[in-house]
Amino acid sequence: MKDKIKPYILLLPIMTIIFGIFASGLIMGFMQSLGRFEAIGMTEFTLRYYKEVLIDKGFLSSFGFSFYISIVSSVIAVVVGVILAYLLLINKHKKGIEEIIYRIPIIVPHTVASLLVFNILAQSGVLPRILNFLGIINEQSQFPALVFDKNGWGIIFSYIWKEIPFIAMVVYTVLKNINDKLRDVALNLGSDKKQVFFHILLPLMMPSIISSFIIVFAFSFGAFEAPYLLGPTSPKALPVKAFIEYNNPDLTNRPYAMVINMILTFFSVMFILIYYKVFNLINRYSR
Repeated sequence: MKDKIKPYILLLPIMTIIFGIFASGLIMGFMQSLGRFEAIGMTEFTLRYYKEVLIDKGFLSSFGFSFYISIVSSVIAVVVGVILAYLLLINKHKKGIEEIIYRIPIIVPHTVASLLVFNILAQSGVLPRILNFLGIINEQSQFPALVFDKNGWGIIFSYIWKEIPFIAMVVYTVLKNINDKLRDVALNLGSDKKQVFFHILLPLMMPSIISSFIIVFAFSFGAFEAPYLLGPTSPKALPVKAFIEYNNPDLTNRPYAMVINMILTFFSVMFILIYYKVFNLINRYSR
């Protein structure tokens, strides 16, 4: 019993500080979302701000935009990441490839990644200049607007550049631990490489694919940097909209920002619960 409790006791001081700060901020935000903001004389609890936010067209468009960029970037990252992981598995020189694919994008902060995307894909960026120099386009303005566009392609490119190596790393870790005899037996029985991948490797990878998809989707749904630096004027991603509402000079507007933050917190908790369920299924599946 002591051995089981000891790690938690050792972590108790730092976890008390972390959860104390987090819990106090969460409680204050929740109270303000209900209209109680004593600093400016708002003392009554009300659900009015939740009702107004949830039926507001600006909020709904921001929610849809955040969901759209998250699902598109996550699906692309999963598909490409799984393919890269499989290529790493069958490549004889995978050690050198790992160094390039995994480490560089993962260690780069999202703010820097967003600036790289801007410098490369903006109409005044590196790629349009190269295409103009090669004569593929006559003017840089002919290059499609991939930054600050309403489709959020700049944000999506920023996310997938960061997420693909993460997915590949997670899936490759599973792939390289799969017994090679399973593939050899399938090949000896007449299966081709495509059948081996879809009927043997993919089912074994699926738990890690689902869990990593949940992680990257949850992060991109609540991320602030890339949508703020690369996003369109309208619609705004939910974290950016919350930031704008929070910085409104009129402090009576603060509850609206807190409502959006509470909604983001709710979805974050839901993603954690889903990940927890998937993790339990993985453990059960591995047994």
